[in-house]
Amino acid sequence: MADGDIEMETRLEDEVAFEPPEEFVAQANVSDPSIYDEFEANWPECWERAADLLDWDEEYEQVLDDSNPPFYKWFTEGKLNASYNCLDRHVENGDKNRAAIKWEGELGETRTYTYQDLSREVNEFAAALRAQGVEEDDVVTLYMPMIPELPIAMLACARIGAPHSVVFAGFSAEALATRMNSADSEYLVTCDGYYRRGDSLDHLGKANEGLDGVGHDVESVVVVDRLGGDDFDRDLRDNQHDWDDLLTEHDGQRVEPVERDAEDMLFLMYTSGTTGQPKGVKHTTGGYLSYAAWTSHAVLDIEPEDTYWCSADIGWITGHSYIVYGPLALGTTTVMYEGTPDYPERDRLWEIVEKYSVDIFYTAPTAIRAFMKWGKKFPESRDLSSLRLLGTVGEPINPRAWQWYYEHVGNEECPIVDTWWQTETGGMMITTLPGISTMKPGAAGPPLPGIDAQIVDTTGDEVEAGRAGYLTVNKPWPGMLRTLYNNDERYISEYWEAYSDTDSDDPDDWVYFPEDGAKIDEDGYITILGRVDDVINVSGHRLGTMEIESAIVGVEGVAEAAVVGGTHDIKGEAVYAYVITEDGYEGDDDLHERIIEGVNDAIGPIARPEEVVFTPELPKTRSGKIMRRLLEDVANGDELGNTSTLRNPEIVEEIESKVNAQSD
Repeated sequence: MADGDIEMETRLEDEVAFEPPEEFVAQANVSDPSIYDEFEANWPECWERAADLLDWDEEYEQVLDDSNPPFYKWFTEGKLNASYNCLDRHVENGDKNRAAIKWEGELGETRTYTYQDLSREVNEFAAALRAQGVEEDDVVTLYMPMIPELPIAMLACARIGAPHSVVFAGFSAEALATRMNSADSEYLVTCDGYYRRGDSLDHLGKANEGLDGVGHDVESVVVVDRLGGDDFDRDLRDNQHDWDDLLTEHDGQRVEPVERDAEDMLFLMYTSGTTGQPKGVKHTTGGYLSYAAWTSHAVLDIEPEDTYWCSADIGWITGHSYIVYGPLALGTTTVMYEGTPDYPERDRLWEIVEKYSVDIFYTAPTAIRAFMKWGKKFPESRDLSSLRLLGTVGEPINPRAWQWYYEHVGNEECPIVDTWWQTETGGMMITTLPGISTMKPGAAGPPLPGIDAQIVDTTGDEVEAGRAGYLTVNKPWPGMLRTLYNNDERYISEYWEAYSDTDSDDPDDWVYFPEDGAKIDEDGYITILGRVDDVINVSGHRLGTMEIESAIVGVEGVAEAAVVGGTHDIKGEAVYAYVITEDGYEGDDDLHERIIEGVNDAIGPIARPEEVVFTPELPKTRSGKIMRRLLEDVANGDELGNTSTLRNPEIVEEIESKVNAQSD
């Protein structure tokens, strides 16, 4: 490990704690604290609880086969179908008229699919895929925005035993080609375009450019007509077919769900890697689906009668687990939204919560910080009284944003689950159980029952309470990735080598390392400090960027902050802070000084920012992640890297100009 002899330091202050409301606890799916002891005492058989949430064609013989670590197998010899578990069984159980998906378009269009509606269209598209030549185990690439046809295509693939590989619609043509080449995918489902801020975007043109970069024959492409055919040239190529035409051809057809082994691949999800080449994370049918269902039940407290909304994009793992597979396996109503949080107005999300009487809302800290910046008047202008649970996902949330969310969205009546997990874990790993646990703003919480997570130093020894170290997971879990597609060696080197005895056949000698730094307190609550490379080495002290950002956002008037390290002649690295102000505040000398004081008070002079740059926006990818690499380029005066993946590329030069002006 780089810099392995220097431990990560943290000076995050302990925060006030909140108890879940008695009314929530009384109705919670999981409210008995003994579940932690029960899972520990009965591990791994405890995971039968997750498997019991599904219907199996053939019962599994063994919960866990750990004879060949780290290639673990879950629910061996079990047979099931994910599409059946998300659709057919609910129809058969009398819930055919319950809404499965409520979709809200960017322009205000709406579509509601009952479980029977969804089942019918999934069957028709499954028949269409078969007619196009898709067979069991063929990888089908889905390059689509947040439209209902995306989950329909996913479930149709699952129905016929064809793994899907969803590529985020905001990714480039080159990214599409790279993923199709890696997956040897000969089938693509895409659309003509979609809307952003009222403007139509030409998606088919980008998809066709990507197809030109695929190094093998593509047998069939299916194109959804999202825009009505009027916005762009929609002449389809010889191997391209209109979605609606295919459904008409297969109207009313039913496809029997293919019986899949628990360890058969359900989907591939490509995620970034340290080598620059995307990694094809392989998730399987039995373990992944049971884990997505169990965490949806236990952490998100989902009941079939709920209207549940995860505001993520299905192009990411959060959308797979907590828009599609987890909620639909439980038979609830899941909300999908095509657009952005601030179009046409900044109360757009709250309008949807009010419109559909949403019970559970799961979103990203990035969005919450934007809500803070816009002001409390927007959530307060809508009736949010239907909400009973809030959640955060995707990155650590600082205590001030947590409390703003708790107060202005949840009206201090909704528990908040701050969830840590990854594409590779398949589902939540570290978070509070809302019907049991005290909430500590800024701390994700304890490991979930059955999850053996520890914070260790560079030698692998557990750190004392109050100290920081490296997050590890010491036992397998059902939702875990099985390997990287066609690359077992990289699977071991990226996730297992750091703390494992890779020559051992003993599963106790294998430790999963997600490459995150973390702190643990005396109650076993874990605060995620960010990626181990998201640290700044100031005069030999490794400081997590998250803790500095948290201190800055804790200053009144600050909505969002991004911190990076810049080279410094004396310190080695210095702290550079890029700050967005809240509505009604100016980035003036007074706020600048209060930020410096805030960092000094919360962390100490060692973390004092060398520069504070006020900016109306931060450079973000189309998925909403801050592109810190470009901010590092600005801080170091380097030539700017590629900005083509940004949704706001112009902001980088604006920030650079401000930095240069401050230096003059």
